[in-house]
Amino acid sequence: MVREQYTTTTPGTSLERPKNEYVYKIGIYGWRKRCLYLFVLLLLIILVVNFSLTIWILKVMWFSPTGMGHLRVTKEGLRLEGESEFLFPLYAKEIHSRVDSSLLLQSTHNVTVNARNSNGEVTGRLNVGPRMVEFHGQQFQINSKEGKPLFTVDENEVVIGTDKLRVTGPEGALFEHSVETPLVKAEAFKQLRLESPTRSLSMDAPRGINIKAQAGNIEALSQMDIKLHSSDGVLLLDAETVRLPKLPEGSRGGSGISQGLYEICVCPDGKLYLSVAGVGSTCQEYSRVCQ
Repeated sequence: MVREQYTTTTPGTSLERPKNEYVYKIGIYGWRKRCLYLFVLLLLIILVVNFSLTIWILKVMWFSPTGMGHLRVTKEGLRLEGESEFLFPLYAKEIHSRVDSSLLLQSTHNVTVNARNSNGEVTGRLNVGPRMVEFHGQQFQINSKEGKPLFTVDENEVVIGTDKLRVTGPEGALFEHSVETPLVKAEAFKQLRLESPTRSLSMDAPRGINIKAQAGNIEALSQMDIKLHSSDGVLLLDAETVRLPKLPEGSRGGSGISQGLYEICVCPDGKLYLSVAGVGSTCQEYSRVCQ
């Protein structure tokens, strides 16, 4: 407790000091002082708890000068070690794995990769779901390690750029429309079969068709007609023996009766023509056809 008294006197006079009429108390006393000490103590407790929590968070999250936990900050960007889970969309310019490991993207539903333009519109989308892999875009292309296009798909066509396309299914390959290819070949010791169950089978080539079987037979079966047509060239049957086993044979009859049978005649230049069949050969009678 501090007391102060103020008395005005003039020099040379002696006056008795008046009684202490005005007393001023300076400081905090009573319950206010106790509340202040309690508040300061509470602040110290909160400061210690916050400091302890900060140390605990730094230790649990593995904070370091180079990053946090498995996340490292390098000159090339962010490096993440181990498995990570993202609850919201991830935006990155490039994502790649380490040299000695593969990159795995896993989800309980599906994995979707979107490509957007400068306006934010989706220009390409790859959706990997539990039952189907879908791609939405103008063109889909698969390249080899050297950059050669192996498989290309767009709205107009599908291009397979490999040197060899192998179909290993037991039922072969089914084509609903035309197929353009320079070579159709079966594997070694296996048969090659071209079949059209309900329609016709047509093979066209600008320079010719070569059907070759090195260790087997060639069979052409059809319910209707088999036509071999060459617009400008020769139809060549190169074999030791050419047999037509199911041609009808006529019986002996009188002269001038052909029974609706004809004889195939060959000119010296290879031209074929039909001649009315008789008891003997009638090719000589129509030799003027070869002229």
